Amino acid sequence: MSNTVNGTQEVASSTEQGTRSTQATRWEKRDSTWVISLFGTAVGAGILFLPINAGMGGFWPLVVMALLVGPMTYLAHRGLARFVLSSKKPNADITEVVEEHFGVGAGKLITLLYFFAIYPIVLIYGVGITNTVESFMVNQLQMVAPPRWLLSIVLIMGMMSVMLAGEKLMLKVTEVLVYPLIVILAGISLYLIPDWTGAALEQVPSAKDFATTLWLTIPVLVFSFNHSPAISSFSLAQRRDHGDQAVEKADAILKRTSMVLLGFVMFFVFSCVMSLTPAQLAEAKAQNIAVLSYLANQHASPLISYFGPLVAFVAIVSSFFGHYLGAREGLKGMIVQNMRKSGKEPNAKKVEMFIIAFFILTLWGTAVANPSILGMIESLGGPIIATILFIMPMYAIKRVPAMAKYQGHISNAFVALMGTIAISAILYQLVG
Repeated sequence: MSNTVNGTQEVASSTEQGTRSTQATRWEKRDSTWVISLFGTAVGAGILFLPINAGMGGFWPLVVMALLVGPMTYLAHRGLARFVLSSKKPNADITEVVEEHFGVGAGKLITLLYFFAIYPIVLIYGVGITNTVESFMVNQLQMVAPPRWLLSIVLIMGMMSVMLAGEKLMLKVTEVLVYPLIVILAGISLYLIPDWTGAALEQVPSAKDFATTLWLTIPVLVFSFNHSPAISSFSLAQRRDHGDQAVEKADAILKRTSMVLLGFVMFFVFSCVMSLTPAQLAEAKAQNIAVLSYLANQHASPLISYFGPLVAFVAIVSSFFGHYLGAREGLKGMIVQNMRKSGKEPNAKKVEMFIIAFFILTLWGTAVANPSILGMIESLGGPIIATILFIMPMYAIKRVPAMAKYQGHISNAFVALMGTIAISAILYQLVG
């Protein structure tokens, strides 16, 4: 009887594993939804400035960047997802995995850094969404905007309500937002083709200028394609849905995400750069305006002046969702670690309520204050994000037994090198 029961359990277990293996190799609708969600996290407000920052050095460095950014994006995020999935605990998020592999002290440090790298970006999006909607109401709709304190809290509560409703609604809303974003990006890229000139092609920098441009622009590419804040939640969802096949499924989704990002974003960048001269790009940078705003001023195009704010709105909201996931995870990790150190067992409901109140109040306060220093805060978080995304998973492959199976691949050296280059460039720009 016992042997029969054991045999039945083994067959059931084998059947379940076989089903999960089939699911891991078969592409499903929810996989496409995750691709769209991760795309939305990456394509934040940064894309509106990417053509200016990446294109000022001319066309040829941009070609090399396009060849590098695909492998950089895929391999770095794959490494981080594999790191999260290397835990023995089925529901461990990134903060718990760091503690498990590197000890309590390192876990606290990384959790602290992780939170303070992502949290300022969440605040930036609170300010950005308020400014975008306020500007659209005044300039395009010719309306009198409501008081800033009222407009900002309505917008912030709108974004937060989607997050509080859960993962399914967040993915659904992101999907609804990001598909139009992809269509508009492609549409604007095609719309600009008749304005392409050879000005960018004629600028051939010296070898030194070429290398310097490439070096200083790599961080811009890293953060314009960065979807690391959502990787921990994404990885846990794959483990929940696919069990032992989670790594295989995560790899497949991240590869598609990188391909979609590379195709649509770099086409948009090339199209903008080809339709403007290096002098115009420098002028746009000096004016500190998004590339679509500059193009609208140059062309007096109602199409671009209408779609520009729409792209900014969709990009900010979709990216807010992914960054909020990461910041919430970091704050929760810090609270739980400190409570357990004090000998208290955290009450999950109370912790969640505190986190919600903290984000609503700080987002609202920052949006009302409308500070101009947030771009600087974002750049200060750059080295931390690059370290967590590029360096930490590669270090773990060397040091953590659970990740030893990933050793010996040339891709590991490539990711570590690109991460080091990005960090050195950011630090150079901060010091300079």
